[in-house]
Amino acid sequence: MFDKLDFISDKYDELSKKVSDPDIIANQEIWQKHAKEMGEIEPIVKKYKEYKKVKTDIQGAKEMLSESSTDEELREMAKEELSELESMVEPLENDLKKLLLPKDPNDEKNVILEIRAGTGGEEAALFGADLLRMYNMYAEKRGWKTEIIELNETGLDGIKEAVMLIKGKGAYSRLKYESGAHRVQRVPRTESSGRIHTSAATVAVLPEIDDVEIDIDPNDVRVDVYRASGNGGQCVNTTDSAVRLTHEPTGLVVTCQDEKSQIKNKDKAFKVLKSRLYDLEMQKQQQERADQRKSQVGSGDRSERIRTYNFPQGRVSDHRTGQTLYKLDSFLNGDLDEIIDGLITQDQAEKMKDF
Repeated sequence: MFDKLDFISDKYDELSKKVSDPDIIANQEIWQKHAKEMGEIEPIVKKYKEYKKVKTDIQGAKEMLSESSTDEELREMAKEELSELESMVEPLENDLKKLLLPKDPNDEKNVILEIRAGTGGEEAALFGADLLRMYNMYAEKRGWKTEIIELNETGLDGIKEAVMLIKGKGAYSRLKYESGAHRVQRVPRTESSGRIHTSAATVAVLPEIDDVEIDIDPNDVRVDVYRASGNGGQCVNTTDSAVRLTHEPTGLVVTCQDEKSQIKNKDKAFKVLKSRLYDLEMQKQQQERADQRKSQVGSGDRSERIRTYNFPQGRVSDHRTGQTLYKLDSFLNGDLDEIIDGLITQDQAEKMKDF
């Protein structure tokens, strides 16, 4: 770990010199790249400097103890300082481990949050509407922007399905723990006898898919030219103007013979090929998204719950961390941080086991 920290510290010093170099400052693209990288590792470097200072101070306190063998007052001071400093070492090491944990590449992305009514009929739909409101209020508290993409409502203000885009720094890093089945226990509006019902709604949290840029490697494309056939003027059957492109990794084939010029036909064929490869990539991403949603949500049955919202007791319980809060009203009003912070801590602890 410390070899890695030394490397990062040296890298930070190197970048610091680069961002101060007039030649690099003149090239804003390169300067911004270095500044961004520097900003990403700065928290690690600061924490490592803090750690090294504590270790240096520990060594100093130990030396004071050995040099002050005849001065009892100095020895007591050194002992107190040493004890205090040594108690700081383990927490600092844990902080450094957390900072060095691999980052989820999706953490800074926007979020596509999907809510669907599960077991429980109309009551499940009403609970789904409560969840939509809860996440909307949480986003508002965090300063994120929301946009409803799809909303399938019921006649009693419930929702069968809702899809919301949440835009904001770190949205996915916090909301990704919300995926799964959410269970509610309460007396439904539609229940006349006052019996408590149990219903469920499912939540899927997906990172927003980035725009796909198609960059074709020329070595992947076989270009064949041949004589055009059919109506095409005097060049038909006299010049090799038609073009066939074969994209070998995917097997896609594009032909073009509309133009008399081979160059123009080739240009058109490449545009068509890029469009088809773009469409192919989008289909692949959509399938991955569908698979991810399926793994997150499961069947929607209340037995697959990650959290229970119990209205009679005014509590919310997360079944992954074992946390229980007796402030259901504020939780449904968007105060989710205490539960989410617990989930993040648990996730980091699991990762640190394999560090």
